Amino acid sequence: MLHDNLTFVFWRQMQLSSHSIVVTGGAGFLGSHLVEELHRAGAKRVHVPRQSEYNLVDRSACRRLLEDTAATLVVHLAARVGGIAANRDNPGSFFFENLMMGVQLVEECRLRGVSKVVTVGTICSYPKFTPVPFREDDLWNGYPEETNAPYGLAKKMLLVQAQAYRQQYGLNVIHLLPVNLYGPRDNFDPHSSHVIPALIKKCQDALDRDADHIDVWGTGRASREFLYVEDAAHGIRLAAEQCDSSEPVNLGAGFEITIADLVGLIARLMDFRGEIRWDATKPDGQPRRSLDTSRAQALFGFRAATSFEDGLKRTIDWYRQQRHA
Repeated sequence: MLHDNLTFVFWRQMQLSSHSIVVTGGAGFLGSHLVEELHRAGAKRVHVPRQSEYNLVDRSACRRLLEDTAATLVVHLAARVGGIAANRDNPGSFFFENLMMGVQLVEECRLRGVSKVVTVGTICSYPKFTPVPFREDDLWNGYPEETNAPYGLAKKMLLVQAQAYRQQYGLNVIHLLPVNLYGPRDNFDPHSSHVIPALIKKCQDALDRDADHIDVWGTGRASREFLYVEDAAHGIRLAAEQCDSSEPVNLGAGFEITIADLVGLIARLMDFRGEIRWDATKPDGQPRRSLDTSRAQALFGFRAATSFEDGLKRTIDWYRQQRHA
């Protein structure tokens, strides 16, 4: 049995080492962790395109990227992303840029004969009132939550494209649906950050100013699921190596927490003891989010390994070190 396991690991590393891998968005939050994960697993040629050189909204840049790198495996992470406020303020650009980047890149991968393409979608593609836990088969049973629907639908079209291209051209494209991510190197800009970095920054700013309260959007009743970024990178790498399915696959941690409980947990971990003031005039977003992750486990053996509290502690420590530096 030990021999079988060792043989499997060796084969898996040899597969990665034989590919020229492009990770779009590889300099970003998730992408930087994925690049490290690929190198640890034996990849030798990993290319990280910069937007200044390859603006993927321009189709000719997609073509040039694949030619310059002689890509045989493409992982498409590049996206225009943000929290509720950013989605609400930029629905047109979020839709257009995310759609064009993905659709054009996959088409150029087809034309060039790339061996495999991994497109990474979003939990925002699910209908607003999807039953919990979200199952991949429910993806088309309604319209997404309105504040991030343009972004979610643009990413959802990559699944349609993947299935159509697999059927007509035999292109090996898989589509992953990660839940909300968090961890070191996240975006802490208050104008575009997601909920966990936004809350960490609010608490730290309040501690720095000796403030007696923080203001938080919504009612606190909405729930979310969060996946530590290193676990997400591990799941994407496993899928790139082992998954060959036309069906979308959830990547999650398998738990649910209300925003109110999340705020309380972050405040406790950061030793912020002030008042939490809820602004119910601001949107909650989707009422609930939690994934069924059984398909990922069945197809490529993925299961999240990092406990939520440990992941939050690492994220808080990283943010504090960066502020100090």
